[in-house]
Parts: sequence; C-alpha cells; structure tokens
Amino acid sequence: MASGSVPRHLNLGFGNPSKDLLSGLVVAFAMIPEAIAFSGIAGVDPQVGLFGAFLLSITIAFVGGRSAMITSATGSTALLMTGLVATGEARGEGLGLTYLLVAGVVTGILQILWGWLRLAYQMRFVPLGVLSGFVNALALLIFQAQFPQLGINLHFGETTEVSGHAHDLLPHGNQLPIIWGLVLLGLVIIYGLPRLTRLVPSQLVAIIVLTGISIGFNFDIPTVSSLGDLPTGLPVPSWPFGSPDNFKVPFNLETLGIVLPTALAISLVGLMETFLTQDILDDRTDSNSSKNVEARGQGIANIVSSLFGGMAGCALVGQSVMNIDNGGRTRLSTLFSGVSLLAMILLGRPWLEQIPMAALVAVMISIAVSTADIAGLRSIRVIPKSDTAVMLMTFAVTMLTTPHNLALGVIAGVALAAILFSRKVAKVIRVDAVDVNEEMRRYVVNGQLFFVSKIYFLQGFDMHDHPNQITIDMSAAHVWDQSGVSALNQVIRKLQQGGSNVEVLGLNEESLNLFERIGSQPEGSHG
Repeated sequence: MASGSVPRHLNLGFGNPSKDLLSGLVVAFAMIPEAIAFSGIAGVDPQVGLFGAFLLSITIAFVGGRSAMITSATGSTALLMTGLVATGEARGEGLGLTYLLVAGVVTGILQILWGWLRLAYQMRFVPLGVLSGFVNALALLIFQAQFPQLGINLHFGETTEVSGHAHDLLPHGNQLPIIWGLVLLGLVIIYGLPRLTRLVPSQLVAIIVLTGISIGFNFDIPTVSSLGDLPTGLPVPSWPFGSPDNFKVPFNLETLGIVLPTALAISLVGLMETFLTQDILDDRTDSNSSKNVEARGQGIANIVSSLFGGMAGCALVGQSVMNIDNGGRTRLSTLFSGVSLLAMILLGRPWLEQIPMAALVAVMISIAVSTADIAGLRSIRVIPKSDTAVMLMTFAVTMLTTPHNLALGVIAGVALAAILFSRKVAKVIRVDAVDVNEEMRRYVVNGQLFFVSKIYFLQGFDMHDHPNQITIDMSAAHVWDQSGVSALNQVIRKLQQGGSNVEVLGLNEESLNLFERIGSQPEGSHG
C-alpha cells in the first residue's frame, strides 16, 4: 500500500475533499430532473420535490448511518403520495399538499420508531422474490405515470385532472408528434452517449439538448413551468395544522386517520429501498454501516423536509451508485450535493422553467428501465417456482390495488413466501415406526415439531393399531411451540385410549421446559 493511502473500508472521514465535492456537484445535476418529475407523479408543484431533495440531502449528511449515500425524493415514495394528494384536493383546494406534508412528518416519526425497534434486522428476512416483484412493479408504475405526458389517456375519454393541474395542460393535437420525437431523441442520447463518454451524465445532456431544440424551434409544448411554481428563495418552516382557510388541516384523529395509511406505506417502502441501496454501497466500498441508525436518520430527514415544505423520500439507488463511482466516499459528498442542488435551483430557475416535459419523460422512462429486475425476468424459467410465485404475488397485488400500493404488495409477497417456506420446513419432520415384537412398537421422530409440521407428525402414527407397549423416541426432535406440545399430547392420549402403555423418551431440556411452562407433561417421558 502506498504511503499515506487509506483502506477503502476506513475511508469514511474527509479523506479526499476534492473528489467528494466534484462528485456531489455531478450528482446534484442528476437530481434536478428526477425531483421535478417525481413532483409531477405525486401531484404537487416542482418546488416541493426540489425542496425535498435539497433538505433530505443536507439533513441525512449529518444524521444518516451510511456515508456517501444520496437521499432525495424518489419514484417509489412519490407513487404512494398520489392518492393522498387527490384526497386532500377533494376536501379543499390546496389541501393536498398540506396532507402530504403531515404524512411526511408521520412517516418520519414511524421511521424513527422502526429504527429504535431494530426493524432493519427483520428486513433481512425479505426474500429476493419480493424485492424482484417490488422493483418490477415500481418500474411499471413509473412508466405508466408518463402516459399522460405522451398523450395516452388511460381513463377512456373521461375528463380528469392530472397531478392537480388542468387536463388541457397535457399535450394534445399537433403537439403529440413533436413530443414523441423529442422523447425518442432523448432516449437515444441517454443510451447512446455512455458508449462514447461517461464524463457527464447522459440524462443531463439529454435535457440540455432537448431544451435547446425546444427553445430554438419555439415549440408550443408543455414545459416544467406547466407543472407549477419553482422555488424563488430558501425554504421556510411552516406548521401544517390550523384553519383550512389558510391551507391548514386540523390537528385531530380524523387527520391522522387520513394520512396514516400513506405514511405507514412510505415509511416501510422508503426503508426497504434505502436498505437495498445501503447494501449495494456497503458492497462497493467494502465497508459496514448501521441500518438502524440510517432508519432513524431517514425519519429525522423526512420530518425536517416536511416541516420546510418538501416531500418525503428515501435513498436513491442510481444517484448513490453514481456518487460512489465518481469518487464520493464521505458525508461531504452528500452535503455538497444538497448545497449544489439549492444553488442550481435558485440561480437557474428561468432555465429550469423552460425544460420540456418530453425531456423529463425520457429521463423517467430510462429510470423505469434501470429500476426493473431484467436479470430476474430473464431467469424466470430456471429459478424455483416458489420464488416466481412470490415475485408475481408482490407484482400483482401492487398493480391491482387502487391506488397502487407498493407496501401492500410487499406484505402480500412476504406472507406468501412465509407460507411456502413453512410448507417446505414442515416436511423435514419424519416419524418412523419399528415393530420390536408383537407387543411392542417404537416410533422414532426426527425433525422440528411446531404448528406447521404438526399435521405431518400426526400422520406418522397408526392410531388404529394398539400394541401393549409403545415408545416414542424424541431424541432427534425438538418441540418449538404450543401446537407441538398439543400434537404430542394428542398422540399419547389417543394411543392410551386404545389400551397402549405409552412412554416418551429423549425430550431435550428446552422441549421439557416448554411443556412445564404450558402446564403439561407427557406421561412416561424421560429426558
């Protein structure tokens, strides 16, 4: 090792500020279009996503559990916000954002709670099939969210409002060929430029080129300004509770009931995506980081963002990997990405307003493609059918719920995985019968006896044949729960009722203790 060099897994301080600053600057450029686009998905003004991106990055740089990880507004959390914003707008114009900010505060409180409860340890049990179904559903939802800007009406001619803005702001008529052409050109740049150079983000180049073309030819097409207001100054703190006349909501149980389902979903989905990103960065940097600290940090960041008018979010996989690949290794890179983002927003506001929505559509389509688990889909024929079933369950529940609920999809996938796993585990118990003589039979039990394996355990005994002496050898078995205790007692009782003398041998100390705690003791048992 060269003199003065630091191992990668130890380089978590301010070891190379120049690389961290440069990487943070590059990441900030890549965060702008996504923050604006995710605002559109959620149904709020662009400034809400931009403020969220800035505030989340700044806060997490100080309280996060993983150095150099980028936190911002994300597609997975934005998709969960759409229904709540629509509900708020239905209760009063302008209340959609307020309910969203309240949900962000509740999300933060829940994530802090999950951190203290060490929820990260439970996340280790989420199977790969669930993650695959989750990212595939997320990719499709992000892609579908671009349809209105492409002139595709999924409401079959219904007159609706999209993202809280008038329907006529969407492209129509002669605008559509121009928009489709710009989107295709943007995708060519996004996927073609990396073949030539990776010095600058291809998504950023696509936005610059398409904006230049749109301004140069004076195209009459929707732009970022069509979505709503961009920031004109620094974010200021605002308390979301109060009179509806001032775009506030009451501080009561009704408000909590409205925002809690969304907040719960955002808290869980956000942490899942954050932990996944954290694992990727830990692997790439050969380092370890605390997921429970990160969970609490995400919660604090979401509370801060929401109280200052920004949307809640979580870690960004793409930008975090970009930061690491560009040399970012410390919290300085995360901090500077947020600072740079705010500077660009305030100084480049007139330019940002002129970005055509077609450019953001191209960026979001590329994000949807990169989000999907393409490798998993290609190997669907060779992976176990149980994994495929879990993936499809997660995907289907997410897509069939209204509004689309990523958290419910994950819960359904985990539940199915648990059932399939239990069925596999249940079959590991085996009961072998040995007839010592006409008057004596010996049952040898091997495996784990609990609520799932109970049925297979019971099927191993012949309840209709009753020799004088029956021995049940449990030396190679373990009783785990009340169902196991009940099953063994049921076998003993039925055999005794048939006239057999039953003796249980080999119960280990833990199993005997379980019988004692429940207040039962198998007759004739010996340790």
